[in-house]
Amino acid sequence: MKTSTLSNHAVISFFLLIVGLSSIFVSVNASRNHIVGGVHGWGFRSGSYNIWALHRSFAAGNTLQFKYTRGAHNVVRVHAAGYEKCRATEKESAKAMSTGSDKLTLKKGMNYFICSFEGHCTAGMKIKVHAK
Repeated sequence: MKTSTLSNHAVISFFLLIVGLSSIFVSVNASRNHIVGGVHGWGFRSGSYNIWALHRSFAAGNTLQFKYTRGAHNVVRVHAAGYEKCRATEKESAKAMSTGSDKLTLKKGMNYFICSFEGHCTAGMKIKVHAK
């Protein structure tokens, strides 16, 4: 009888340990920060930011951090049409960020960002990210 009770306690303890570790993993993943462009940051570059994004996994609640020289660029969250046309609406433009180290939280689904400075988006300063 004692062996059975010990086995039950061991199983319950193991189960609680797994649940606790899973919670920690979910919490850590939800608060993950991604620096757009890695060491190169947000700016003019050869290649697409979307290629950079394809090699990463994103979740709702993660943040994208856009690092650049203040005054050289900005970051604007836009809808799909604004991403495709490289044009932010007046409402979107009013929320432009320009600190040089901007953090934006990802929402579940597709997220679109551009630099709204004249010619920057059409030169490749745009990124779309799918967050699970």
